Amino acid sequence: MLNLPLAVLERRDEFMHRHIGPDEDEVASMLAALGLDSLDQLMNEAVPAGIRLAAPLPLGPPVPEQEALARLRAMAAKNRVQRSLIGLGYYGTYLPKVILRNVLENPGWYTAYTPYQAEIAQGRLEALSNWQQMVIDLSGLELANASLLDEATAAAEAMSMARRVSASPSRAFFVDAGVFPQTQDVLKTRAKYFGFDLIFGAPEEAGKHAVFGALLQYPDRHGEVRDLTGIIAGLKSRDAITAVATDLMALVLLKSPGAMGADIALGSAQRFGLPLGFGGPHAAFFAVRDEYKRAVPGRIIGVSIDARGKPALRMALQTREQHIRREKATSNICTSQVLLANLAGLYAVWHGPEGLRSIALRIHRLAALFAAGMQAAGYSLLTRYYFDTLDIATGDRTASLHAAAGDLGYNLRRVSENALGVSFDETSSREDLAALFQLFGVAADPEALDIPASGLPADSLRSDPILRHPVFNRHRTEHKMLRYLKRLQNRDLALDHSMIPLGSCTMKLTATSEMLALGWPEFADLHPYAPREQALGYLEMMNGLAGHLRAITGFPAISLQPNSGALGEYAGLVLIRRYHEARGETHRDVCLIPRSAHGTNPASAAMCGLQVVTVDCDERGNIDISDLEAKAGQYRDRLAALMITYPSTHGVFEAAVKEICAAVHRRGGQVYMDGANLNAQLGLTSPAALGADVCHINLHKTFCIPHGGGGPGMGPIALASHLAPYMPDHAIQPTGASDRPNAGQGAVAATPYGSPSILTISWMYITMMGGAGLARATRVAILNANYLATRLAPLYPVLYTGERGRVAHECIFDIRPIKAASGIGEVDIAKRLMDYGFHAPTVSFPVPGTLMVEPTESESKDELDRFVAALSRIREEIDQVERGVWPADDNPLKRAPHTQADVIDAEWNRPYNREEAVFPLAYVRENKFWPSVNRIDEVYGDRHLCFGCLPASEASSD
Repeated sequence: MLNLPLAVLERRDEFMHRHIGPDEDEVASMLAALGLDSLDQLMNEAVPAGIRLAAPLPLGPPVPEQEALARLRAMAAKNRVQRSLIGLGYYGTYLPKVILRNVLENPGWYTAYTPYQAEIAQGRLEALSNWQQMVIDLSGLELANASLLDEATAAAEAMSMARRVSASPSRAFFVDAGVFPQTQDVLKTRAKYFGFDLIFGAPEEAGKHAVFGALLQYPDRHGEVRDLTGIIAGLKSRDAITAVATDLMALVLLKSPGAMGADIALGSAQRFGLPLGFGGPHAAFFAVRDEYKRAVPGRIIGVSIDARGKPALRMALQTREQHIRREKATSNICTSQVLLANLAGLYAVWHGPEGLRSIALRIHRLAALFAAGMQAAGYSLLTRYYFDTLDIATGDRTASLHAAAGDLGYNLRRVSENALGVSFDETSSREDLAALFQLFGVAADPEALDIPASGLPADSLRSDPILRHPVFNRHRTEHKMLRYLKRLQNRDLALDHSMIPLGSCTMKLTATSEMLALGWPEFADLHPYAPREQALGYLEMMNGLAGHLRAITGFPAISLQPNSGALGEYAGLVLIRRYHEARGETHRDVCLIPRSAHGTNPASAAMCGLQVVTVDCDERGNIDISDLEAKAGQYRDRLAALMITYPSTHGVFEAAVKEICAAVHRRGGQVYMDGANLNAQLGLTSPAALGADVCHINLHKTFCIPHGGGGPGMGPIALASHLAPYMPDHAIQPTGASDRPNAGQGAVAATPYGSPSILTISWMYITMMGGAGLARATRVAILNANYLATRLAPLYPVLYTGERGRVAHECIFDIRPIKAASGIGEVDIAKRLMDYGFHAPTVSFPVPGTLMVEPTESESKDELDRFVAALSRIREEIDQVERGVWPADDNPLKRAPHTQADVIDAEWNRPYNREEAVFPLAYVRENKFWPSVNRIDEVYGDRHLCFGCLPASEASSD
């Protein structure tokens, strides 16, 4: 042992062995349970030979953790972080350290999933209800959702919502010329495929046009603040819906959009403590009047009651979601920015109304001092009323002043050839003011300037109180805040407690080393519109990641712009539509979508103006080739695309996938492949090898960006060379060189590279795993799924398998026969699993009455065996119901989950005992997770809608 070669010792220390759960002995044991001798034998049975890659992934060998971090550090050092006073919706911030350490850097928060199982998600749901209350208070509207992707896409969602609810017959939408340019860019892309006409102009001109809606910016891109009450009233008189893009920090001082009559308010919460991150991730907010609540995009947290009558939080109005309503959904949004929304909401909890007012007043005071100094020196201000931003006429000195500012360490906004813009923020200081005065030749002492009390118009000042709920007024010491955060965390089940076996969600390990760079200032503090020469490290890292993704997918082109999987779907379909247009085939407007495709696909197709035609599946869960051929032939002249998920969402590698793609290509269509299940492909096959033309990549699934309780995510797209000229560009910061083929193509997100700061996570994962590690991860993911399928199939029938009886990286258990025999359904099993300390699998998707399980490669055999033990005992409990030992309506499954309140009830009059309720297996006693509420009444919550904070008596308290 002491004489082992150094190379052997280094291999044993590879990151791969810490990422992948089962060791060699466990792999051998699991294979034996399958009756197999090797992983190769399993791959031959699970993965059709006709799709297999002939060579290993063309990626380098695994890089040791410390070396990978050193390489990333070297790239970070190439970024030059200057004081960016560019504004345009992005500002310097301070994230309170108590929130940084205990939320952003805490896997108890960042490894949780979307709160579909609300009974074990009450902590993050309470944090999200705080966020919604904060947005409601500041916007002056009655309802807010649980965050969207970014301000620009939120504005696009407002435009489409306005068309849904407006009584106007118009197809035109008015856009304030003062709206941020990146938002205008995204609106143009979105409007085209909805068939909307955009009218741009000064806000005062809005009422002159027959439009179904309007978007106004407050304060606008130049910093101008104006009372919009009259403008909004004029629009309302013509049945137009008015959306106001605004700034939460400015709204601490300014009259709210609701008070001015707006129907929708939206914007970014970035300046509530979220790092710049070269553009993201940041949570967008979205608030509306109560009458429009059923048309709101994204998720909404509402208050209901549990089985004991106790108030409990859960996602409300879920029937609006794309997985249910498909192409008729209000939006295709799936992953949002929940972790970032929670950070911003907790920022408000920490500072409270007085703290926020102090921050906002200080920002405005600095802007007022700057304005006074510039005027004293003879400069003309182009912004009359302002909160934090001013445009200054600089004449023929504009270029030289802009360059001199850069040399001094400041990035200013180039407004025009004759003007510069300056935006102040939370991090701005008196030293910054002095430096700016030196730059502009202002001799005045900032403290001696005679300035007005405010640069804001009196009729635009807020007079109503904000953030009156106790949660925003009682956590003023770090000790109290720390304990509040801990109480919330304790109410959530995340990956730091046990496996989350959600099918099609890939809840795998996010290693600590992958998260470290998020806190490095070189990555955290860079403005998205800083000069490119200041972001050389970012560009190197992103180019390296894009190179890895090209090798993995087999495609030659990558766009990193889409900042969610759903936006990746949309972007991929936009490329296909642009491609057909360039060929003079604008009539191609039909999209074929199999029933086995991912749930967001139909909604994404509808957003691109495509008619969805559903393709049937056969009894084995495969695409029905005859039905595909028939419909592809029927719509031959109009066929734009096929959207396919591979392996299918039914958990099967379809042998005929190449034939399917060829059938679409013969009719002139393009093949879009959903990346939800890419974790089953790495090292075995690739989207390009299968015959696809474009795919999106869920970096928050396959490549380890954590789910964060419902986001952030990233959904870059990989595409064939003939589609490359149609990738999204960006109006402010082009995504390539001056001769780039995609020049001028409209953006799909607010920043050129989506959410760049979290790309460091995927870069670290791929670098540390190497090609061999990624291939091993996929093989073990397939092993883990087949192990669970084999162990549990005698108790819960596996709905679909491949030709040789194997599944891919996930499997579907059919609960319908069990329900028919016992009355116990998939929801009852899901809730009972909480008593065993597990998150439920995916419930009733993609097939109603089923459970879809995906264990991932990160779970060890011990954890899989605990899950098998839990479901085995649950099957025994179901047998008790079937045999009449327990009543059909009063048993541990129908009563699940059980809380501490149940156990301490003075009277226990149930047909099962307390131990059976809460300690059904020995290991549960050792590692008990207590749900904080009993089963939630979903129907009650949707009938008695309430969207703000919990009542003070029910919220987590001191």
